[in-house]
Amino acid sequence: MRRAVIAALSALSGVLVAAPAAAETLLVGNKGENTLSVIALDSGAELARLPTGPMPHEIAVSPDGKQAAVVAYGGTTIDVFDVATRTKLRTIDLSPNRRPHGLLWLADGRLVATAEGSTSVAVVAPDGKLTSIPTGQEGTHMVVVAPDNRTAYTANIAAGTVSVLDLAEGRKLRDLAVGGKPEGLALTKGGRELWVGDLDAPRVSIWNTTTGAKVAEQPVDPVAIRVLASPDGKLVATSNIASGTISLFDAETRAPLKTITVSGEAAKGQVTLLFSPDSKRLYAAETGHDKIAEIDVASGEVLRRIAAGKNGDGLAIAR
Repeated sequence: MRRAVIAALSALSGVLVAAPAAAETLLVGNKGENTLSVIALDSGAELARLPTGPMPHEIAVSPDGKQAAVVAYGGTTIDVFDVATRTKLRTIDLSPNRRPHGLLWLADGRLVATAEGSTSVAVVAPDGKLTSIPTGQEGTHMVVVAPDNRTAYTANIAAGTVSVLDLAEGRKLRDLAVGGKPEGLALTKGGRELWVGDLDAPRVSIWNTTTGAKVAEQPVDPVAIRVLASPDGKLVATSNIASGTISLFDAETRAPLKTITVSGEAAKGQVTLLFSPDSKRLYAAETGHDKIAEIDVASGEVLRRIAAGKNGDGLAIAR
């Protein structure tokens, strides 16, 4: 009897310890209707559609996964939402920074946003203090930050440059003359290499971040509007808007691996890409028909399409 009771308690203990996995929530910035879609990722059901500032675009999730920040590309603000309660917590005014687009929420709590309308980058500290760093380059659109949380890189579309910023000192270090119309950016190899897409040519170029030298270039379907490194650091993906495809590369060797056909149509307006946290899925925002395509990375199969709002573009996953 005693052995039976112990066995039963052990089994019960095992049940209690094995907590269910946290549900994932897909967040979509619907730039055509000024809303944020909150979607249960397992079922694809929309849980809420929340009002935002004008032209919501890039989305960043807080380090603890509980909040989401959304830029208003048509204004000067960032809206911050509680993911679980689906409520807006606050609105951060970035003025005099205008037209925020690229957005990151760093591990130390800072928000970093490009401000295309003022050729600058806005940095918001956890206490609300706002710092503006001028790039002086037209079209400051996307941003990536190195693992040190100090060095930032911005793609300046109209200027054909990438600016290198020191976030700690609040100043620009230099501009890399990458040419073309750079937009998509990704860092690989622990921040040692920078991948840059080009809206003007079917290519992605790779740059050594220490020397500032170009070290390689790879062709893509025209053209790579977004460039994204997988969370596990093994892959780089480009979103090819003119062909509705995704190019996959080995992040270490830079070798092309395969091209995935998502829609195969420029009319679908494929822009933002997002990897799942385990790097096994890709999500592609097809702004032309208000859908988010879910793709199995290993097979390249489009598993399903999830409905979003009008021109859904910015993407994030929160738990």
